[in-house]
Amino acid sequence: MNKYKLTRFIDKYHLGGNVNAVVINSKGDSLSTRFITGDKALLGELKMNNWTFEDSELGVYDTEQLSRLLGVLDDDVTLNLTQSGDKAIAVEISDSLSKVNFMLSDKSVINQPPALKQLPEFQVEIKVDANFIQRFISGKSALPDTDTFTVITDDDGVKLVIGYSSINTNRVTIPVETTSSSDIEKVSFNANLFKDVLTANKECESATLYVAQDGLSKINFKVDDYDATYYLVAVQDVD
Repeated sequence: MNKYKLTRFIDKYHLGGNVNAVVINSKGDSLSTRFITGDKALLGELKMNNWTFEDSELGVYDTEQLSRLLGVLDDDVTLNLTQSGDKAIAVEISDSLSKVNFMLSDKSVINQPPALKQLPEFQVEIKVDANFIQRFISGKSALPDTDTFTVITDDDGVKLVIGYSSINTNRVTIPVETTSSSDIEKVSFNANLFKDVLTANKECESATLYVAQDGLSKINFKVDDYDATYYLVAVQDVD
C-alpha cells in the first residue's frame, strides 16, 4: 500500500500533536477512529475507505512514535499484524529494504471520547473553501500568541475575528460567506486547534462550518477516501 494514504489518515486525527492516543478500527475496506484532545475542547470522527487489512482494533498510545517509524520507510509499504490469541499486540511495517515494529497498547489505557449526545441547533453555516483555509491559517500564524477566534453576527453580516476583544487589540477579521445565518451572541473557540484542523484538511476545496449559540461548532471534510468530522467546544467568554 502507499504509505502516504496512512500518514494522511494519521495527520487528520493527530492534528499536529494535539491527539496522541487513539483506538483505530480496521474493518472491511475501511479504517476509522474517534478521538478527543486532552483538554476535551475537540472531539473528532475519522473514516478512510479503500483500505486493505485484516479486521482488528489497534490501540495506538503514541502516535508521534508511529509517525517517526513510518518516516524510516519508503512510499510502498506492507503491514502485518502480530496477535496473541484475539488481541493485537504489534504491527510490523516494511518496505523492500527495511521494516519497523510498532507495539500496540491495551485499549483500557487510551482515553476514548464519549458518545455524542443530541446535537444543538446550528444557527450559522459558514462556507469553507481553499481561500478561507489559507486566510485563517495565515491570520493565526500572524498572531501566534492569540488563542481564540470569535464568530460575530451583526448588520454587516457574519465574520470571524482572530484575537477579538472588547478593547482595542491586534486582530485579524475575516468576512465570510454563509449559506444560512441568524443573529447570535458572540461565541469563541480555540484558534490553535481550528488552525490545526484546517491544516490537516487543506486539500479539501469545499466544507461547511456550523456554529451553535449553545457553544458548539462542527465541520466536516470529505475528500478522496477520507471523511473527517470535528466538533469544537466554545471557550469561556472573551472580554
